[in-house]
Amino acid sequence: MSLTVLDGRRMHVVDEGDGPPVLLLHGEPTSSYLWRNVIPPLVANGYRAIAPDLIGFGRSDKPADIGWYTYDRHVESIAELVGALGLDGITLVVHDWGGPIGLRVAVEHEDLVDRLVILDTGIGGGRPPSDAWLRFRAAVRKLGPDVDPARLVESGTVDGLSDEARAAYDAPFPTPESKAGVLAFPELVPAEPDHPNAAPMNRVRDALRSWEKPTLVVWGADDTALPPALAHAFAEMIPGAGEPVVLPGAGHFLQEDRPAELADAILRFLA
Repeated sequence: MSLTVLDGRRMHVVDEGDGPPVLLLHGEPTSSYLWRNVIPPLVANGYRAIAPDLIGFGRSDKPADIGWYTYDRHVESIAELVGALGLDGITLVVHDWGGPIGLRVAVEHEDLVDRLVILDTGIGGGRPPSDAWLRFRAAVRKLGPDVDPARLVESGTVDGLSDEARAAYDAPFPTPESKAGVLAFPELVPAEPDHPNAAPMNRVRDALRSWEKPTLVVWGADDTALPPALAHAFAEMIPGAGEPVVLPGAGHFLQEDRPAELADAILRFLA
């Protein structure tokens, strides 16, 4: 289905099942397709799985102006989605750029979110996440509109992608103009102290230091861009978090490498 959010932009949303809502937020350069193997087990176990395509990705509208894409706009669009669907009691599952977006929504609308599931992401600003991430940003800058989204995803996996998955990740971006969101996201990461997103992300990080609601941290053991040390940092920072689950044989896109194990970890947490 599609909803209208944020100045008339159309957001595509996968919404399946009935029961307590589980809101799944993707990042760069993926879409709701990332959750295709996680959604069925959630639905089969009595949960409502909701996976939007962020504006600029998947089947959602794709503003061609890179300057349109801001941290504030992405946060506002998800907050509008939550309001439009009337969600509360949310289990919020965040990955990659879904982390900074979703975690800010959580701390700013704490009454609507009951649980957090944090996957291979980061929050806070002022320094780069890793040398590998800096190389990723440099590659996106160099390639510009010639960037291949499927190759970006595949580079963050251990097992690679099938031909079908590669085609699915490339399909939303048939023209150079359609890739504006893909090019924008790396520039929105506050890797330098004076980046405008450093202060708002640091406020979210500080708020999480007093987040006592149940929190699960799951990470790919072979994530080179955001190493598993960050999983332990999240678990130590958030009072409601237990020991992180680190999945062997999974890279940054653990939904591709180990979807069954990821779904099992989430379901055990929900139970």
